[in-house]
Amino acid sequence: MDRGVRVIKRAVDVAGAAVGLTVTLPLYVPIGIAILLESSRPIFYVQRRAGHLVEHEDGSLKWTEFDMLKFRTMRTDAERGTGAVIAAKNDARVTRVGRFLRATRLDELPQFWNVLRGDMSLVGPRPERLELLASLTAAIPYFEERTREIRAGITGLAQVSLGYTGEVVDGTEISDLRASLTNPFEIPEAEGAIADDMRLKLLLDLAYAVALEDLWSYLRMEATIVLKTPWVMARRLGR
Repeated sequence: MDRGVRVIKRAVDVAGAAVGLTVTLPLYVPIGIAILLESSRPIFYVQRRAGHLVEHEDGSLKWTEFDMLKFRTMRTDAERGTGAVIAAKNDARVTRVGRFLRATRLDELPQFWNVLRGDMSLVGPRPERLELLASLTAAIPYFEERTREIRAGITGLAQVSLGYTGEVVDGTEISDLRASLTNPFEIPEAEGAIADDMRLKLLLDLAYAVALEDLWSYLRMEATIVLKTPWVMARRLGR
């Protein structure tokens, strides 16, 4: 990442997160009440996630770790008996309130706190769960490169271009490329595979990473993503 971009990006993060918290804090009360009425406590959900990939002096690579905060959208026993699994489209573990929060991306609002703390950025690749990273990096070449020296983001190019779980959304720009990017060999059993969603995420996250190498390309990319995010939320493209 360009050094100037790094400084400006952090300044934008701090200012943007402070404004975001101030504007969205009144929403915490109705969201919290809705969660309590449907499925009791807890209102918030804290989950350990992988941050950015750091290369150490000895050449080794390791992800930073942080506790990501969000509004709870799944049942409290969602992973009992299964352990960590990737959320799927129409996931039965998601509550009714949770489906609305995910569709509108309102479940991500508490992550403004993570941005202020320096765990995350306003814009960047979505952070993955540590338990799943080994499988993802083994199955998808260069998957780890999406977070090299780049903090995870609340929103990002992948988040505004794809659905909540990474699937292609009808009517979006990338939907025109669906046939060439997903299940190219038209194997029936592979239709709708999560690996395709993750490869699409990787493709877009790498495109964002390239934009960070130049100040003006970063500013254009960042502004586009930030301005597009409310539109994605309003259209509920996370469904």
